[in-house]
Amino acid sequence: MQNRMGIIEIEGMEFYAYHGCFTEEQIVGNKFMVDLRLEADCSKAQVSDNINDAVNYQIAYEIIKEEMDKKSHLLENIADRILNKIFKKLPKIDVATIKVAKINPPLGGKIGHVSVSLTKYLSDIK
Repeated sequence: MQNRMGIIEIEGMEFYAYHGCFTEEQIVGNKFMVDLRLEADCSKAQVSDNINDAVNYQIAYEIIKEEMDKKSHLLENIADRILNKIFKKLPKIDVATIKVAKINPPLGGKIGHVSVSLTKYLSDIK
């Protein structure tokens, strides 16, 4: 069977959470957007049409939701926790990239969002 690398993306996930360095941010909260990109061998799922052979992106979403519910000061910390858990729970993943964005951050001016993107490889985890 030929290796068929596939890309799975979950985009525009929206969460209301309590992340930030300022006390007010951890009390009042803010809107966050998360995008996830997963790379995995999809060759078996392509042929079998069986969810057990595929990357279950419902699990990925549940991981993100769970981690977004935990207060953090930094977007980097949130992104790293999510990626580590994704590799732990979804062993078929070879590469994962996450982007966590804070909408309208309190920086003293009109700003659409600020974001952090992190990429990890399976070789980074082992």
